[in-house]
Amino acid sequence: MAEPQDDEVRERLKAALWFSIGKMVDQESLQRNRNATPQFIGALTDMVWHQIENIATDLESFSQHAGRTTVTTDDVLLLARRNQDLYSVIKDAIDKEKAAKTNGKGKGKGRG
Repeated sequence: MAEPQDDEVRERLKAALWFSIGKMVDQESLQRNRNATPQFIGALTDMVWHQIENIATDLESFSQHAGRTTVTTDDVLLLARRNQDLYSVIKDAIDKEKAAKTNGKGKGKGRG
């Protein structure tokens, strides 16, 4: 059974997710001149929450299978492998971040 503190954190995270999804749905509704019910936002929030839980479980499994205790970008790429567009976006972002780190390593050295 989960600790009361864990339940509180979980509920706060769900509330934050509901708020964020609600804002996005409101924006899209205004742009498209449509209405969305609170029940729709609630159902969408539940669906997204369950997807996040599944993704977290998969990432933890990939990491453990590799003998690590930390999730890495390799785990994220493995998760995205079946969605080529998503994989490309994530891979490009990782490559840009690695390039920025590589370019920034030499700077600041040699100061005396």
